[in-house]
Amino acid sequence: MAEKLGIFVSSDRHLRHLIEITKAAERAGKEVLIFFTHKGVLLTQEPEFCELVGHASYSVCNVSFEACGLKDKQVPGMDETGFATQARHGEMLEVCDRYLVL
Repeated sequence: MAEKLGIFVSSDRHLRHLIEITKAAERAGKEVLIFFTHKGVLLTQEPEFCELVGHASYSVCNVSFEACGLKDKQVPGMDETGFATQARHGEMLEVCDRYLVL
C-alpha cells in the first residue's frame, strides 16, 4: 500500500510549489491528498491549478469557497462531492503518513 502525503493549503500563494511537491511525491510512489481552505481555495481558480488534475485527490472547504466570494462551484478535476467541511480535513489527517502545511 502506497504511503499517503496530506497537504493542507490555507494560503493563496505558492501554487507552483504545491504542484511540484505533488508531482515529486507521485514520482516517489506516494498518494497525495490535498485540502484547500481559507484563502487557499482561491488557488483553484488559477489557470495553473489544472496541472494538479490527475496527480492528487483534493477537497475544498465549502464555507471558505463561499466566504471568498466564489459562487460558481467549478474546480478543475473535481465534482460536487469534493466540496466538504473541515471534517474531511480531519479524515485526511487520520489516513496520511506525512502531513504538510502551505
